Amino acid sequence: MFFVDTIEVSGLGNRSYLAGGERTAVAVDPPRDVDQVIAAAARRGVRIAQVVETHVHNDYVTGGLELARLTGAAYLVPAGARVSFARVPVHDGDRTRIDTAAGLTLRALATPGHTPHHTSYALEENGTAVAVFTGGSLLIGTVGRPDLVEPRLTEQLARAQHASAHRLAAELPDGTAVLPTHGFGSFCSSSRAEGGDTTIGKEKVSNEALTRDVDDFVAGLLAGLDDIPAYYTHMGPANAAGPAPLDLTPPAVADAGEIAARLAAGEWVVDLRNRVAFAAGHVSGSFNFEAEGQLATYLAWLIPWGRPVTLLAESPEQLATAQRELVRVGIDRPAAAATGDPGGWVREGEAPASFPRATLTDLAGRYPAEGVVVLDVRRGSERAGGCIEGSVHIPVHLLHRRLDEVPAGQVWVHCAGGMRAAIAASLLDAAGREVVAVDDSFDAAEKAGLTVRTV
Repeated sequence: MFFVDTIEVSGLGNRSYLAGGERTAVAVDPPRDVDQVIAAAARRGVRIAQVVETHVHNDYVTGGLELARLTGAAYLVPAGARVSFARVPVHDGDRTRIDTAAGLTLRALATPGHTPHHTSYALEENGTAVAVFTGGSLLIGTVGRPDLVEPRLTEQLARAQHASAHRLAAELPDGTAVLPTHGFGSFCSSSRAEGGDTTIGKEKVSNEALTRDVDDFVAGLLAGLDDIPAYYTHMGPANAAGPAPLDLTPPAVADAGEIAARLAAGEWVVDLRNRVAFAAGHVSGSFNFEAEGQLATYLAWLIPWGRPVTLLAESPEQLATAQRELVRVGIDRPAAAATGDPGGWVREGEAPASFPRATLTDLAGRYPAEGVVVLDVRRGSERAGGCIEGSVHIPVHLLHRRLDEVPAGQVWVHCAGGMRAAIAASLLDAAGREVVAVDDSFDAAEKAGLTVRTV
């Protein structure tokens, strides 16, 4: 008998896995906060004997090196990956015993494409593949993007993705469970995956890598590639060097005076509360990244790398959760933090700042009009499907560097659902602009009375 436990890293849209028998197990692509992997092993009553990486990750800091150190497990990394630490180099075809009593073996399958050295691992029970950990190779309905390594290699890697998908389909039984790391909202996926589970057989009939010829597949894959989060630049080198152990102890407490001083010094003060609470009252100059949203992705994408950050949270629990998310992308130690509400974060005699929220129906009642600017902060791929006529387009991840491009007037800012509009509204508010945050689904734009056109 064997088990496979899924460890969700939902904020980044990734999954990690723990698989094994009654005594020993393997951890696959573990996140930076390895305590949850250790806890999963403890619940199963198994020892983690191996930790494996499918590739050197570009979208998060791995916990593999630290997990191997803490558990005494062998650390298996594809041989082609250039890393600066001791590991067990894995080559195509290598087999590793996971649990002898259960007849479990891990077979390495070279599947280049997401990276040149990418390796998938088939979990075999008594010689038959029952699952395959595909990392950023074969995902649910799609594949991992091939453009994260080197622009000159992108087309070559896209073709390799096609070949790797076909290799997995040819060598593994149709009933083999496909267990990818990416594809659940991760920007490492070439498109959004649908569904939560799949098999080799299902992918043969639904995945374009397996249903289209290589030229058509590559053309479609390259045409559909989206923006790359800026912080990816730092993840690969951090993982290749060997990440340091994380520190999740609470940050130093900042009072109102220190918060003001940090803002004056040009540091980032980030309010983690929901966008409704932030709009109603916040520290002037602070930015709103909701703890319940894609905090790690968007904060790491926007913040100048290495800039000190102070976190403001409504509770110690919210702060601790945010810290855990941020270490996964290399934002290791907040400079300071405070919990509570804006009344305790502003200096005596000062009042919290605020700005209005609105719906698309509210916007339709005011627009077009002199002095009203509509700012669309969605990505270009989203805007291509339809935009409000006359709107200005600056994706949220570029806005902090292009604030001077926003025309004069009252800025009504929208995205697809409200979260990114709230981030953008906070950036504009901090810059002294008059802003209205549109908290609505863009799908309702035409019904609200706005003119929507395609780009």
